[in-house]
Amino acid sequence: MSRIPTPARGTVAIGERALVIVPTYNESENIARIVPRILSQDPRLEVLVVDDNSPDGTGRMVDEIVADEPRVHVLHRAGKEGLGRAYLAGFAWALERKYDLIFEMDADFSHDPAHLPEFLAAIENADMVLGSRYRDGKVTVVNWPMTRLLLSYGANIYARAITGLHLGDATGGFKCFRRVVLESIPLHKVRSNGYAFQIEMSYRVWKRNFRIAEIPIVFHDRTEGESKMSKGIFREAVLMVWRLRWWGITGRY
Repeated sequence: MSRIPTPARGTVAIGERALVIVPTYNESENIARIVPRILSQDPRLEVLVVDDNSPDGTGRMVDEIVADEPRVHVLHRAGKEGLGRAYLAGFAWALERKYDLIFEMDADFSHDPAHLPEFLAAIENADMVLGSRYRDGKVTVVNWPMTRLLLSYGANIYARAITGLHLGDATGGFKCFRRVVLESIPLHKVRSNGYAFQIEMSYRVWKRNFRIAEIPIVFHDRTEGESKMSKGIFREAVLMVWRLRWWGITGRY
């Protein structure tokens, strides 16, 4: 399978539209605070909240924000379907409306909105920017227990070893894509749904020879709400890297 040529270098034009996709499930304690923080970082930024029918009323809270703020949008889904499915729905929404830059970002402040201008600067010379917790051997994670830190760090070593993906933080979920990147990927074929989704998306971008930049971020463990990590999500990630390796051998990426 031939690779897609690397796109010509470009810059982020003043008129380019940028959309930050924020998946939510029971994030009522965070959503009303994080949305204005995102919008304050740059006038080009808009927000799309993808809510999985949160029982705590997160979706209704976003409806109230949308009524007063034209830069905020909401996509209501029928129920909880997972992180990957939420992002894929958000990507489809963004591509249909021709946004130039499309972000992934958590709702729980583990991804600090203050980093968004750094992404906008880095994307000038890249096609995907990844916010890395483990860049150049440095660990920039705050308030994680040692067991979870070792699990995350080890998962990245494992993913790199199996797939050949040369990223310091293959499981990182704070990202910015140029539209052309997402348009080149057959999103309907993306299989993973939990944190493996991040590995799979980065792998597909890498295999298409797009320019990937990693920038350092400080990752803060959530202080409000509950973590979505589970044993099922972990098992999916363990198996997915072997699928990715097979896809790379067979040219199915």
